[in-house]
Amino acid sequence: MDHKHSYSSSSGGFLFKLKKVCFETSSSSDSGKGKSKSKSTNRKVEHGFNLVKGQSGHDMEDYHVAEYRNKKGHMLGLFAIFDGHLGHSVPTYLRDNLFDNILKEPSFWKDPETAIKSAYRATDNLILQNSGQLGPGGSTAVTAIVIDGKDLWVANIGDSRAVLCERGTGNQITVDHEPDKERKRIEKQGGFVTAFPGDVPRVNGQLAVARAFGDQSLKAHLSSDPDVRHVPIDPSMEFVILASDGLWKVMTNQEATDLVKAIKDPKAAAKRLTTEALGRKSKDDISCIVIRFA
Repeated sequence: MDHKHSYSSSSGGFLFKLKKVCFETSSSSDSGKGKSKSKSTNRKVEHGFNLVKGQSGHDMEDYHVAEYRNKKGHMLGLFAIFDGHLGHSVPTYLRDNLFDNILKEPSFWKDPETAIKSAYRATDNLILQNSGQLGPGGSTAVTAIVIDGKDLWVANIGDSRAVLCERGTGNQITVDHEPDKERKRIEKQGGFVTAFPGDVPRVNGQLAVARAFGDQSLKAHLSSDPDVRHVPIDPSMEFVILASDGLWKVMTNQEATDLVKAIKDPKAAAKRLTTEALGRKSKDDISCIVIRFA
């Protein structure tokens, strides 16, 4: 997350024993693909991903999830981009725990929106409770759950984004949580938004997003409430792009859509997007998942 935070800090060495946490850093480049295997799904789902370390001088802080699970007779596609700041502990924790927490919510099958919102808040509370081990950092998130190839549930906090290609048009289905847009809420909670010349607006002069996981020092003025969107999947929908702001800083939603709509292999499409972002001089970590409906 390049320039997301205006100061740097190190959480130091530690042992952290919560479920499934590990702290290896991602390689400088990571890519792959997969597809759903269930024949009962409405539309086949396949995906590809590509992650590239930025040139910002710190370790890779972007992480992703792209997997399929059979749950209660349903095929779930689980996809996410986590864009960390001040270290990789929080995005790693989210990668290993957020979807488990969502699927454990009792209301998930009847009311996915309520389950997603509840799990986001509960996960943020766990991160804050363990900030002594996880350190001072935080992370944005964009998550997508595809249920039986029929329903798409997308949620986000921060500025990682989901764009849906429908009949060739790139429609943003997430909300960029910029400090300027939430100034009233931030000020009501006792914080402030700076807007210095040559810099982006920041919460308390520090963080360039108004919502994030973690960030205990700013939490009184940050929100961890996600925006949640339900999209019934129909034949007009071709693919979804999930990406961190390393991509969106240098291209529009429609430019990204146009770049890959003719590329049927989702892994090749994801790599094409990250390569183009690098060519446009994006310095940030660049992470991208393309989910294609067949």
